[in-house]
Amino acid sequence: MISSNDFHTGLTIELDGDIFTVVEFQHVKPGKGSAFVRSRLKNMRSGAVVEKTFRAGEKVPRAIIERKEMEYLYNTGEEYIFMDTVSYEQLSLDREQVEDSINFIRENLRLQVLFYKEEVFGVELPHFVELKVAETDPSFKGDTAAGGGKPAKLETGLVVQVPFFISAGDILKIDTRDGTYIERV
Repeated sequence: MISSNDFHTGLTIELDGDIFTVVEFQHVKPGKGSAFVRSRLKNMRSGAVVEKTFRAGEKVPRAIIERKEMEYLYNTGEEYIFMDTVSYEQLSLDREQVEDSINFIRENLRLQVLFYKEEVFGVELPHFVELKVAETDPSFKGDTAAGGGKPAKLETGLVVQVPFFISAGDILKIDTRDGTYIERV
């Protein structure tokens, strides 16, 4: 159990049988009445964001999330196969469980698979991944990094805006939090 006074961004709690992570919170002390904590919580299974108010000091069950490092092997269309890097056991996740991460996952990528009470409910990507440019418009002499950008399709199907000097076959560093180009590797 954890007190609502101890909320912080990223904390995972259990409410009504679901797992939520604290996205945002605010301690409020009105002039009249008792203090309370206004929070925005993201459902870890469905991705829905809800607003919930707790009394100051209210106890909430804490959800302990276990993370296992696994390596992505391949997909069969609807199932994504991962291998535990310690025990070499394989685990298959369906498309809904990795839906937010599909555009950043390539073969042999190591990432964290999230478990709660032996139930897999998602994956956690590293902040940055390196992906190869599959196709983009050709570069021309004189194209510079500061003059705008063009779309580039990466090996996973993700399309990102890149500088004009990027060409097919280049390896790019991509931020998985917002899907933006960082640099050429």
